Amino acid sequence: MQLEKKPCLTGVGLTKTFGMGRTKTVAVDHVDFTFYEGEIVSIVGESGSGKTTLAKLLLGLINETEGSVEFLGKKRDISSGKKKQEYWKSIQAIFQDPFSSYNIFNKIDAVLLDCIHMRGGKNLPQAKKVELMIEACKFVNLKFEELTNKYPFELSGGQMQRLMIARIFLLKPKILIADEPTSMIDACSRATILDYLIQLRNEIGMTLIFITHDIGLAYYVSDTVYIMERGKIVERGSADDVILRPRAAYTKRLISDVPKIYEEWDLSTV
Repeated sequence: MQLEKKPCLTGVGLTKTFGMGRTKTVAVDHVDFTFYEGEIVSIVGESGSGKTTLAKLLLGLINETEGSVEFLGKKRDISSGKKKQEYWKSIQAIFQDPFSSYNIFNKIDAVLLDCIHMRGGKNLPQAKKVELMIEACKFVNLKFEELTNKYPFELSGGQMQRLMIARIFLLKPKILIADEPTSMIDACSRATILDYLIQLRNEIGMTLIFITHDIGLAYYVSDTVYIMERGKIVERGSADDVILRPRAAYTKRLISDVPKIYEEWDLSTV
């Protein structure tokens, strides 16, 4: 008998508006969703579709204009700095640009130690902290002894993204939001980064939410796919249902825009 998966993050009528009057922009427009424990979800849309704004709402980096978010079955409360810190123990993110994801004044040791302290390991012996940092770096095929005392900007883009995953390995959040995590790294590194993320999801049972414009990635890695257009969810369902049997005109256009090797490319719409 298969156990029913529990919802970990739910949104009802979630809306974010920027500006007022003529300059008003509805970036996220009355969005409903339910993400389940251990699920891989992709939120797919073009630039300007509202997917990154939705990610910021989920992380609590910006406040919703309307609607509500439930976390683990209860209305989310991030009304104070302390409550936000507690929430961020359970939900973390990897962003598109690894170069802007780090404080340039913090060395790699400090980046990893912050994660250990956030998980309650502040009073651990130094030797144990080093052991945890070595283990986290090893998980993403980095050598801690080659990183210690360095700054993140001394690494390549691919190494910085792997260091972000090492942080997640230490934090072990319930939910990870990956916002275009492979778009700024070379093709060779992309498969490796995705492999680490899925391996991490399998090991600690976290929910993995990809924010992406890449419908191919969404199809191959996701259990559930949400399609966003102009702030609204226009289609949702299993990866097979949404990608192989799309109903919304926007989804059909996204799929038709993906060049196929075995067909002549139609560049008339470019």
